[in-house]
Amino acid sequence: MCGIAGYIGPRNAVEVVFDQLKRLEYRGYDSAGVAFPVNGHIEVLKRAGKLTELQKLIGEEPRDSRIAIAHSRWATHGGPTNENAHPHYDAYERIAIIHNGIIENYLELREELLAKGHKFRSQTDTEVAAHVIGEEYAGGISLEEAVRKGVKRLRGAYALVVLSQSEEGKIVAARNASPLVLGVGSGENLLASDIPALLPYTREVVILEEDSIATLTTAGIQVMDLDGRPKPLEPIHIEWDIAAAERGGYEHFMLKEIHEQPEVLRQCIAGRVDDKLEIRLDQVFSEHVWTEIDRVNIIACGTAYNAGLMGKHLFEKLLRLPTDVYYSSEFRYGDPVLSPRSLAIFVSQSGETADTLAALRLCKSRRIRTLGIVNVIGSSIARECDRTIFTQAGPEISVASTKAYTAQVTVLTLLAMYIAQVQEMPGVRVEEAVQELVGLAERAEVCLKLEDQMIGLAEKYKDMPLCFFLGRGADANVALEGALKLKEIAYIPTEESPAGEMKHGPLALVQPGVIAMFGSTDREVRDKVVSSMKEIQARGGTVIAIVTDDDTVTEKAADEIVRIPGSKLEFLSALLTIIPMQLFAYHVARLRGCEIDQPRNLAKSVTVE
Repeated sequence: MCGIAGYIGPRNAVEVVFDQLKRLEYRGYDSAGVAFPVNGHIEVLKRAGKLTELQKLIGEEPRDSRIAIAHSRWATHGGPTNENAHPHYDAYERIAIIHNGIIENYLELREELLAKGHKFRSQTDTEVAAHVIGEEYAGGISLEEAVRKGVKRLRGAYALVVLSQSEEGKIVAARNASPLVLGVGSGENLLASDIPALLPYTREVVILEEDSIATLTTAGIQVMDLDGRPKPLEPIHIEWDIAAAERGGYEHFMLKEIHEQPEVLRQCIAGRVDDKLEIRLDQVFSEHVWTEIDRVNIIACGTAYNAGLMGKHLFEKLLRLPTDVYYSSEFRYGDPVLSPRSLAIFVSQSGETADTLAALRLCKSRRIRTLGIVNVIGSSIARECDRTIFTQAGPEISVASTKAYTAQVTVLTLLAMYIAQVQEMPGVRVEEAVQELVGLAERAEVCLKLEDQMIGLAEKYKDMPLCFFLGRGADANVALEGALKLKEIAYIPTEESPAGEMKHGPLALVQPGVIAMFGSTDREVRDKVVSSMKEIQARGGTVIAIVTDDDTVTEKAADEIVRIPGSKLEFLSALLTIIPMQLFAYHVARLRGCEIDQPRNLAKSVTVE
C-alpha cells in the first residue's frame, strides 16, 4: 500500500516522480503529494483524491527542479484529506518527509513534542516522524545524521524519505520492515516503493535492507547502517520488460494478468522439470531434511491463504503429511504449538506482507525451518526465510490477485511432488502427476476461450444480490478464491463454503435471484454436489456449474454449464475452475462500472498489521 517516489538528476524531477506515482497506482491510495526545492524553500503540493487532482495543482507550468520526492497515501492515521496527505514538514519547515508503514509510538512522541511547543497540522504518525527528525536536524548536524538519530526514536514499520531545503543536492531514505528500492543510474538516481516505478529509468536496482539509511546524490548512492557504518551497494539487474508492467492493450491489468496465466504456469515449471519428468528444486532443503519433517504449517493472507489450502489438500492426500493453514494475522496471537521438526511455509506475492513477516520472525525465533513462496526477488520474506522458491510470475499490478494464485498453487504442487519423489512414496506415481502438471498451461489456454461464455453469464446475472461459491474437496478451496475475486472487485456479497455445509445455515440466504457457482470436478463426490445444487434450486436460486468435459451427470442438474478440460489429477482440474471464476468476476465488475484494478478500500501490498 502507498507509493513512494524520488528522483535526483538532470531531468525534470517533478515530472519523473509524478510518472513514478502513476506506475504505482495499483498499490491503492486516496491522496497524493510532491515536494521539491524552490528558491531555498521546499514547496509541498498535495491533494486528497486521485493523481489527476495533484496534476491540476501542479498545473500546466513545468516545475524546473532537479530533485523531488512524491507519495501516494492509503489512509491509516487520519482520513484521506489534504492535510493528512504526504509530504509533511517538520516544525521549522526545513525538511519534508514521506513515509510508508506505521509509527507505533507516535502518540507518545506527539505528546512529548507538544509539551515542547510543537504544533501539528495533521492527524498522521508521519508528521510526528517529520518533527522528530526535524528536531535532530535543528542541532546543526547533517541530514543523514539527523535521519539516523531520528529513526532510532521511532518504533514500528517504516520506509521514509527526507528532503532538506539546506542540502538540496541529496535525498536521504531509511527503511525498517516496509519495502524501499533504489534505482542506480548514470548521473541520476531514484527510489521507489516498488520496482515497476524504476523500470523506465534503470534496470539496476538495490533492495534497501532492514535498518539501513541511503543517501542519493547525482554522483551516486551511499548506504549505512543505523550506527553509521558503511554498507556495500549490491545492485541486481531486473529482466522484466517495461511492457510487462503495462496493460499491453487490455482494458485493465486484471484482465491482462488473467490472460497471462498459461505463460505463468510455464514459467513456474521452467527449469524445474527435466526431460525425464523429474522435479529439480535446487532452492529447497537437502533431501535428507524431508525425512525429518513431521508437520507443515502454511502461513499466509488473502489469496495466498487460499492457495495454502490447496497445498494442505495435496500434502495430506498425496504425502500423508499433516498440514495446517493459518491466517498470518492470527498466527502470532494464537500461541501456536510448533514441533521442532515442523516446516513453516510462508506464501506471499509481494514478499512484504506485514502479518506474514511477523509470523515468519516468530518461527525464526523458535528455530523452526522456514520456506518462502514469493514472487518478488529481494523482498523481505525472500531474504529472511531459510529457503525460498520464487513463483516466477512476473509483476502483478492489479490489486486483486489472479496469476499469483495459480502460480502459488503450482509451486506448492511442485513442492509436494518433489517431496514424494525424494521419499519414493509408495502408491504415488510422480511421473504421471508431473506429466499432468506440464500439460496444465495448455488446458489453461482452453479455459481462457470460455471468456465469451463468461461475458454472457455476467450480462445475465450482474445484478444478483448474493452469490454462493460452493464445491467439495479441492473445489471447495477454489470456491473461496472465486468468491474473494467477486467481492473484491464487483462489491457483491458472497457466501462461500464446502457444499455440504450449506444446509447447516447458509441455505437460509437463498431466494429467487441468488446465484450459486459450483466447482464440480471430483468424480467421487459428483452425486453429492448435484444434491446440493437441487437444494439451491428448490428455494429459487440459480445454479452455474463448472465441470470437466467428460461430465455427463451435472449438466442435467445445473441451470448453466461451463466446461473445462479435465485432468487425470483431479486436483489440477479443480485449480483450472478459477479461470472462468476470475473472468466472471471481472466482467461482472466491468458491467457494473466498478474500478477494477484499484478496488475501494484495498491495497496491493499490505505492509501494516
